[in-house]
Order: sequence, then structure tokens, then C-alpha cells
Amino acid sequence: MMKIVGLTGSIGMGKSTTAQMFADAGAPVYDADAEVRRLYAAGGAAVGPVEAAFPGVAGPDGIDRAKLSEHVLGNPEALSKLNGIVWPLMGAARAAFFERAQAAQAPLVVLDIPLLLETGGEKSVDKVVVVSAPAEMQRARVLARDGMTAAKLEAILAAQMPDAEKRSRADFVIDTSQGLEPARRQVEAVLATLRG
Repeated sequence: MMKIVGLTGSIGMGKSTTAQMFADAGAPVYDADAEVRRLYAAGGAAVGPVEAAFPGVAGPDGIDRAKLSEHVLGNPEALSKLNGIVWPLMGAARAAFFERAQAAQAPLVVLDIPLLLETGGEKSVDKVVVVSAPAEMQRARVLARDGMTAAKLEAILAAQMPDAEKRSRADFVIDTSQGLEPARRQVEAVLATLRG
């Protein structure tokens, strides 16, 4: 039976890089953020419904994520409305991902879901992998991003479960503070254990 691994981690912890390491090691990876980007792109299935719910956020390139974040960041009601639109659309893509993995007889799949623990998603996976790094490293990584401010970072962190709690709920923790090769070795060790 195919194992389902949930991969998560707070902003700036190196989750996307770690997800790529799982993919490079042969594990099929479903990237929730990439799916959202497809849904928000010009012609994407979410553009019309999101624009209807939050007028002014759509343009010729699809949903303007900066404009959308102005509506939902720090506003749980608006975020809940947005999730009510986007999550059902993501369900179809996730189902197709599982069908492809089963057809390929993959022993496990990795679901890269930023808010896995915040949304109760750990109930639908077999194992949880949390990507982590020290808070000062996380902060430096995030503040180096274009358009990021300390205030915006604080608002994002307020919407995410604290890293210490995520680590306490993990079956495996990947520490990205030591660089790429140590992180890659940790990913390989997790896969060896799960494929066991």
C-alpha cells in the first residue's frame, strides 16, 4: 500500500528546496503552492470565482497575489472564504496526482502542503515531515525576498503554527540550517526508513 507523506514547514524554512530533494530521490511530489499558481494564472479555474469574491484582484495575468494578500492577510474570515473557493479546485488535481502515482506503483508520495498542520491535514497522511531552521535564519531568508517586509513576515507567521509545535508533531524533522548536502542526506534517510 502506498504511503502518504505530508511535507510542511513555516515560511523561509527551506520546504520547497527539500520537496525538490524528495523529487530528485524519486518520490512523486504534489506541490500545493504550484497548484495554486496554476489555478491563479490567466485562464486558471480560480480566477473568476476569486475575482467575484474579492473584486479588483484579477488582471490580465490572472490573480495578483499581492492584491489578494491585502484582502486575506490577518483576516481569518476572508481567508476562510478564499480557502472555500480554492481547496475544492485543488482536490481534482490532487486526485489526478494520486492516480498517476498508483499507476506508476510508487511506494510512497509526498504532499508538499504549507499549512498541513494548521488545517488538520495530518489526519489524511501516514507520516509528517517538518522542515525547520533556527528562527534567525528563517527571518533572514524571508526578509531577503523581493517585496517582503518585517510587518508582512510577522502577519504570515501569526497565521502559521509556531515552528516548535510543528516539530513536536512531526514524525521526521529535516534541519536545513547546515546547508544543502546535510539536508539531502536527511531526506535520503527519511526515504530509506519509509521505504524500509
